[in-house]
Amino acid sequence: MSTNTDVPALPEGYRDIPEEDRRKAKKFFEHGRTVAASGQYEYAISMYIDGLALDPEDLEAHKAVREISLKRKVSGGKAMGMFEARKYSTSTRDDKQNMLNSEKKLAFEPGNIDHMIVMVQSAHRAGFYDTALWMADLAFRANLDSAKPEYNKFIVLRDVYKGLNEFKSASDACSEALRLRPNDMDLQGEMKNLAAQYTMSAGKYNRAKSFRESMRDQEGQQKLLDEERDVRSDDFLTTKIRTTETEWRAAPDDMAKFGKFIDALRTTEQLDHENRAIELLDQVYQKTKNFRWRQRAGEIKLSQLSRMERTLRGQLQLKPDDVELKKEYDGFVMDKIQSELDEYKLRTDNYPTDSEARFEMARRMFALRQFQDVIPVFQQVRNDPKYRASAGTLLGRAFYEASFFEEASETLKSVIDEYAARGDEKSKDMTYWYGRALEAKGDEQTAIKQYSLVAQWDFKYKDVQERIKTLRAKA
Repeated sequence: MSTNTDVPALPEGYRDIPEEDRRKAKKFFEHGRTVAASGQYEYAISMYIDGLALDPEDLEAHKAVREISLKRKVSGGKAMGMFEARKYSTSTRDDKQNMLNSEKKLAFEPGNIDHMIVMVQSAHRAGFYDTALWMADLAFRANLDSAKPEYNKFIVLRDVYKGLNEFKSASDACSEALRLRPNDMDLQGEMKNLAAQYTMSAGKYNRAKSFRESMRDQEGQQKLLDEERDVRSDDFLTTKIRTTETEWRAAPDDMAKFGKFIDALRTTEQLDHENRAIELLDQVYQKTKNFRWRQRAGEIKLSQLSRMERTLRGQLQLKPDDVELKKEYDGFVMDKIQSELDEYKLRTDNYPTDSEARFEMARRMFALRQFQDVIPVFQQVRNDPKYRASAGTLLGRAFYEASFFEEASETLKSVIDEYAARGDEKSKDMTYWYGRALEAKGDEQTAIKQYSLVAQWDFKYKDVQERIKTLRAKA
């Protein structure tokens, strides 16, 4: 009796759906499709969710919910109210119910990445691996494309991908986490392990349409993902552009209609449409002198730079030993940061009270090592309670990098005293750098205590282990 070693066993815990339940679910899906066609989006979503309670692994149904939710959003649909959202708890003991509730919330707020992550985790724990993988890809792209990608979300996705034997995707998620924390040696080690696992598994996964057929079809899934993103099919977007432009041309002084036309052009993420939007925005800005139009043009330019950076980074990951490519990538990143800095400076000049723009400007100055110049900027931003902890920590680090170690340690101690949480990512960061500042100014015993505190929260955080050992041996 021979065995096929090219097709691996499914990850442990996969749950198949009985055919009888699948047949029952189809009736709900058919009804949902009918009412969706008549524009009854919320009723259609409920019908699909009821069907998914019977057949949680029907990807076509999940896809339909996603499409309906995006159409609902385009037509002006709002997120759930606070009291309504409480009806759909995602912290019950039933992972399938948590998955369905998070999908219901996501259907009312399709851009909410937190709902995506909860759905991924719940589907994975429940054994619905096709659903988990499908939503994980959407969540990964959404977090990657967000203005502020979150480290923890990439880590969650990495772990789910690993659990599904999706080592290439796990490596991609780990790579993005490492980009946010480039000095994390454990993440660097994890990247090597995932690369090795991917190499060993390459060619063994004959991906079909579902886990029952031995994993998903990669090409088909990518096509599905491209179609899913904000309903960005060519036909839909072309129609949207044509419709919004016609409405604006009919009322050229109606800036609301102009804004919708710009949104339609920008949504395509195609250079020709984006450049047209930039040109029109510049024209309107010159005519009206209203800076918000110039700001929107700048946002599009920065989005283009972010896409170019991701493309170059992807090329570098495929050719990590290419010295010229690495040099090109590093140079591009610095140019990108400088362009972002110029943009945020312009915004702060026009909106002096915009703390968010000032904070983002300061972050770019810090990244470009303009430490002494950025200190007064962080001092100003720190007055905004929203940025008190983050700006305070970076202020302390700026003092440290500028060799003002006494000022760095006092600033960071003040930030720690004001920050209520203990053991979260922000407190680990501020406590670690407080230790670095204490060590730099010669207070090694107090520095050890800070490093020890971080180690108790997270033993693998940065290089705390090595610093504790070195300082204790020195003492």
